Amino acid sequence: MRNIILLCVLVVLASCASSNNTGDKWVGKSKQNLIKSWGTPIRTFDNSTNGEILVYADQIYEKQKDHDSRIAGTAYWNYVYVYVDKAGKVVSYRNEKQNYGPQSIDSNKLAGMNLLTAK
Repeated sequence: MRNIILLCVLVVLASCASSNNTGDKWVGKSKQNLIKSWGTPIRTFDNSTNGEILVYADQIYEKQKDHDSRIAGTAYWNYVYVYVDKAGKVVSYRNEKQNYGPQSIDSNKLAGMNLLTAK
């Protein structure tokens, strides 16, 4: 019984670890291959002399617990910022959860964060 519980815990931990590192496999790959796989980014920003930032976003709706209706509950956005160098290679990425939509992203602030080499 103890072995079964341990195995279940290891499986859960392994699945959580792999879901957080989905961007890791793209580091070093070309921008074109990323776009072929993920599709066109929702926004793209110039990252001054460092390259560009591709923004992918998914809006997540939380179900309302009080009643079953067709009205959407509260929402938030899951962002993935993919940093691409001047050679067209993915150098890093960053995940973020926010309450604002992609049209509200401040490109000057994002480019000025100098996160090209940060994950």
